[in-house]
Amino acid sequence: MALVATSFFDSVKMIATEKGIPEEDVFKAVEEALVKAAEKYFQAYDFYGNFQAQMDRETGEFHVYALKQVVKEVEEEDLEISLEEAQGLNPDAAEGDTLWLPQDTTQLGRIAAQAAKQVLVQKVREAERDRIFTEFADRIGEVVVAEVKRFEKSAIILEVDRVEAMLRRNDALRGDRFDKGQRIKVVISGVDKSAKDPQVQVSRTDPRLLIKLFDSEVPEIHDGTVVIRSCVREAGDRAKVAVHSLDPDVDPVGACVGLKGSRVQAIIRELKNEKIDIVRYDDDASRFIANALNPAKALRVSVVDLEHRRVEVVVDDEQLSIAIGKRGQNVRLAAKLTGWNIDVRSESDKRREAEVAMGAALPDTLAPATEEIVAPSSKLLEELGALEGLDQSMAEKLAAAGYLDTKSLYTVTAEQLLSVADMDQDLAFRLIDAVHERFGE
Repeated sequence: MALVATSFFDSVKMIATEKGIPEEDVFKAVEEALVKAAEKYFQAYDFYGNFQAQMDRETGEFHVYALKQVVKEVEEEDLEISLEEAQGLNPDAAEGDTLWLPQDTTQLGRIAAQAAKQVLVQKVREAERDRIFTEFADRIGEVVVAEVKRFEKSAIILEVDRVEAMLRRNDALRGDRFDKGQRIKVVISGVDKSAKDPQVQVSRTDPRLLIKLFDSEVPEIHDGTVVIRSCVREAGDRAKVAVHSLDPDVDPVGACVGLKGSRVQAIIRELKNEKIDIVRYDDDASRFIANALNPAKALRVSVVDLEHRRVEVVVDDEQLSIAIGKRGQNVRLAAKLTGWNIDVRSESDKRREAEVAMGAALPDTLAPATEEIVAPSSKLLEELGALEGLDQSMAEKLAAAGYLDTKSLYTVTAEQLLSVADMDQDLAFRLIDAVHERFGE
């Protein structure tokens, strides 16, 4: 019987061709849909058969068959047919053969047409998703100009090369304010073939956006004379970029800054006034770490633990707050940029530690009778007062781990604190808050 009108069948083939869908895939999918429709239809009449559908590739006509195995004695009428009855239908039938018995499909025409439409829509959607995935999978990391299309609760929907892309709110900068139709620069951060939302994900917080902006603004980076060795961001707030020149006559930092800061300022404007520290890369880890702490000036950089990549940096007292930065941001970014754990200490703190160490090394008869040496754990208790959970035992464990006072805790992360014996997450966060509150005052 005819599945649908010839015009519809022709349009199905035309759309399949336009969308790049193999016609055979559409035919097979429609046949599968017809089998399911037949099963549902005939089961209503207590006929649980093994069905197959065939669709004519030229006319669009379809037929549904019930497959039955030829047996000597029938035990399951829905699935078997006796040899005698089979030979009545086909004289050549033999035991073990499978007969295809045509079924009345008069009532399946409308169901078949709907199935064809649904399959076509599904195949078109799948083909579109495959096309988008193929097109954008190789463009991850590329900076593109996207147009703002609409706003959703958790995302902004953009258009990139006639394809919808999703900019999640947490992938936008803190100062980003967009209008419909506005064109913005984003980096393609991912493409998801299975996503229900727009497949292409873009970002304005990804460090690759900053790298590509430098590539477009600085000719020396674009032509390979200056190389970005490392880049880290706390997006919308501050970033650090380590640069290296392959030409000894080219200053990498000066090239990136530009005349009167023209090059870097263009990038800063695009990133909503995100502060950018451009630092000189150095193969020598100590010099690189000192550069990374810019704008602070380091007096000394000493490797404390090479295996765990931990260094101690000593700065002048007045440079301590600059080196650490607001809520530890400067030293935290420097650590990410260099790949080293950085402990910043002031010159006066180091001097006091040296004096304490020297006093402890003196014989009791030579030690000043009136001077009392304060144990490191006592100093931490004294500075943090009655912080719940911080007792003498915990203070000693912190001291043993190298956290002797509040300054040594200023740049620590919760993950680092949790490596201390018997430390729990709640106490770790309260310690960090207490230290920041103390310095804030």
